[in-house]
Amino acid sequence: MAESQTRSQASRVARVQIFDNMQAVEELWRRMETPEQVFTPYQRFDFLATWQKHVGVNQHLKPFIVVAYDAECRPLMLLPLALKQDKSVRVARFLGGKHSTFNMPIWRRDFVTAASTADLNKVWDAVRDHPQPVDVLALIQQPQRWQDLVNPLSQLPSQASVNACPLLLIAPNASPAERISNSFRRRLKGKERKLQALPGYRYVRATTDADIKRLLDAFFVIKPARMASQKLPNVFADPGVEDFVRDACMTRLADGSHAIEIHALDSEEETIAIFAGVADDLRFSMMFNTYTMSANARYSPGLILIRDIVDFYAERGYTSLDLGIGSDDYKQLFCKTREPIFDSFLALNTRGKLAAAGMSALSHAKRMVKETPALMKAAQVLRGAIHR
Repeated sequence: MAESQTRSQASRVARVQIFDNMQAVEELWRRMETPEQVFTPYQRFDFLATWQKHVGVNQHLKPFIVVAYDAECRPLMLLPLALKQDKSVRVARFLGGKHSTFNMPIWRRDFVTAASTADLNKVWDAVRDHPQPVDVLALIQQPQRWQDLVNPLSQLPSQASVNACPLLLIAPNASPAERISNSFRRRLKGKERKLQALPGYRYVRATTDADIKRLLDAFFVIKPARMASQKLPNVFADPGVEDFVRDACMTRLADGSHAIEIHALDSEEETIAIFAGVADDLRFSMMFNTYTMSANARYSPGLILIRDIVDFYAERGYTSLDLGIGSDDYKQLFCKTREPIFDSFLALNTRGKLAAAGMSALSHAKRMVKETPALMKAAQVLRGAIHR
């Protein structure tokens, strides 16, 4: 753990601590998970500590948790990073990797609207002066706004992320037809009648350990088969990933919910569809999903399950729901808003400048491929050939 004392009166940041151990910062981190702070569910301690335990260690990542304090020693911001040596360059990225849809610090609410460039520079100075100095900050997939507040890190030089995030906004007390049109609901209801003939057909939100284990057992059979049928690599076979998913789905938060929540369409014959994600009191964010390989797939069980999930959270006062980043057609059926996501590649010294420029150029090239149909088709053909 290292400290940097702030001397400038122009910044509210009076002190910065950097932790290289999740347990050392756990108590402070949990104290910051309150309504007085602004953060996404992906920045909860339970989610990221579980990810680091199973996935981060396999990727040789070392926690690099940056905490900024005011003059009264009250935390202003907690920035959950992980450090890795990439060849000759030391890169700090958000904890959570590709399993975290949104990345941002935990901000004290009154600091979100007040945080200045001087405040941020004071934090970067502390990172730069650390005994294990960082060359590049690769801060990707950051929301421009959260809880209708501007993300202070948007003050950094930035570029649009590879993908935006399809978003469903839910007005308070909106009727079911305002969330999902009556015509679309009728189409889904017609398909669902076929599934309702299955014995024990039901919508399930898993709340018991037994249900969670049973649904995950089904998921880890169905998902690899579905990905293979699409000539896609099984990303859940990467070291530690399945253990992370199982552990996080079993981890109960203080309010009794789980770090990752599972919803499913189930029957006595088979599990028909599974969607899982993270939730707070305002938003549900999808992480992973799959649906049956049987003939029941023809009845659009994934779409039916999304309808049920939308209604479940809307009835509990949630104001938004996203289906994860990407432009898949099924997401556009529900999510009519595109939430902008940005990346920042910040060089902290001369050695980091070339690396930051390379990361920025690669991200920009990926976005161009995604936005150009001909290039995207060629990339899909190549990917299919590689994994055939």
